[in-house]
Amino acid sequence: MHVLTVLDHPDPASFSAAAAQRFMQGAQAAGHSVELADLHAEGFDPRWSKADIAGQGSGADLADIAVEQARIARADAICLVFPLFWWGMPAMTKGWVDRVWNWGWAYDQLDDPERSLQKTRSGVLLIPAGARSDKMETQGYLAALETAWTAGTFGFFGFSPRRLEVLNGSTGSLARREALLERSYQTGFTLPPPHPSK
Repeated sequence: MHVLTVLDHPDPASFSAAAAQRFMQGAQAAGHSVELADLHAEGFDPRWSKADIAGQGSGADLADIAVEQARIARADAICLVFPLFWWGMPAMTKGWVDRVWNWGWAYDQLDDPERSLQKTRSGVLLIPAGARSDKMETQGYLAALETAWTAGTFGFFGFSPRRLEVLNGSTGSLARREALLERSYQTGFTLPPPHPSK
């Protein structure tokens, strides 16, 4: 498989960047080819604009979006790596989702609101989080993220199977962080192929 990893963190020395690298190392060790989209390093503009609206469904070519969509077209699997901010995704990831996965290319709400227009791909969200896993589970945060992202947004992307991996305790001890990086590696190494389309 060809695996696209999309990283959202401004610091190349961040834990998120390290998790992305370890994930890609695991994918390569399993025999997959890898590609990295480092949104901050590449200067992706996350601002949704009138030009984006005008281009949706019309085939209009916004150069930066065409680059991202070409990357996606090459991919059999996609991993998004971003830190959990305020129980959601940071602005760069949200803008990438809003602008790149646009109407008429990724989905068509009028024709079939439940169906992605994209081919089926394996999808992973690898999310470093300072919060404890027990707190996220007992207070309902994990279920909310599963509903919003796994059942919601990334279902419309055509991700199947799709998996949310929250790396809880990523601000913890060195041993804890090393264990999470090993988990990132194993997530790449065991990445399943896409499920056949129905």
